[in-house]
Amino acid sequence: MDQKTQELAVIDNYLCIKMPREVDHHGAVGIKESADRLILDDNVKNIVFDFENTTFMDSSGLGIIIGRYRKISCFGGKVYAVNTNERIKRILKGAGMASIIEILS
Repeated sequence: MDQKTQELAVIDNYLCIKMPREVDHHGAVGIKESADRLILDDNVKNIVFDFENTTFMDSSGLGIIIGRYRKISCFGGKVYAVNTNERIKRILKGAGMASIIEILS
């Protein structure tokens, strides 16, 4: 099983994305491509971004979330952020993400 397979999993109709320790431009492209493929191929209705291990996120991370939100909202789906530490929560809220996604922790 490769790294991408371990980071993304479809459970019921939820795409669960385990975000890496550092979310930057280098990792964002792979996450976007893999997520988009699963959204279209696996009947995904909602997306859960899990930030349990994430300690750093730049604007590329926000781009991942916004792009997937745009795709999933066309199908009436929702986007959730879970296991956010104070730093990640502050970034998400500061960027206005709380108005389009649910930040659960």
